[in-house]
Formats: sequence, structure tokens, C-alpha cells
Amino acid sequence: MVTKERTKDTHSNNQEYSCPVEATLGVIGGKWKPLILWQLKEETLRYNALQQTLPGISPRMLTKQLRELEKDGLVNRYMYPEIPPRVEYSLTDFGKTIIPVLESLAQWGIEFIDQRKNNKCNIK
Repeated sequence: MVTKERTKDTHSNNQEYSCPVEATLGVIGGKWKPLILWQLKEETLRYNALQQTLPGISPRMLTKQLRELEKDGLVNRYMYPEIPPRVEYSLTDFGKTIIPVLESLAQWGIEFIDQRKNNKCNIK
């Protein structure tokens, strides 16, 4: 059951959400955040490795999205004290809880793509 009462999110500028779906999309919505989380689901990655797995993302956008995911408690950032600095990103324990949601999105995407292929084949 979805509640109608508004809740405050203390992580993102005290954003008020009117429903849980809005809260979820507020944290992981957009083009890049789900893809970043998907790449981190099984391994820790350095910044450059993440950027290589996400063609089309600018360095500025990747940095911005990683900072937001870190602020919301989904991503860990670890900087090694060496020169040049080495930074690695991984999912937090809380961040790992979003993986089943992303897997459901992936499964839905597969079914959607299959449906579109079937619909194109049926058009005469």
C-alpha cells in the first residue's frame, strides 16, 4: 500500500516526496545513476574504468553522479594515499539493496525489447 503522506529525505536538500516511487527515482533516476550502480554491482572500479564502461558520459557528469550517489549512501569512495592519487568506487551495503530493483529493470527491458522485435515482425 502506498502512503499519501509526505516524507522528508535528509540526504538530498531535504527533498519532500509524495510517494516511495518518487523517492526511489529521486535517488537513482536519470540516465547515468542506474548504469553506474549496475557497473559497480559485482566489483570495485576505479574512476577511469567506470568512465570506459559508460561511453558518452562526460568526466564532469560522472563526477557529479558519483558524488550524489556517495552523498545518498549508495556508493563508497576510497582514495589511496599515494601519488598519483588512486580512487576506487564500490557499493555500500545499502547500495547493494538496489541491485534487485535494477535486475528487475533489466528483465523488464529484455521483455520490452523482445516485444518490440515481435511487433515489428508482425507488421505487414
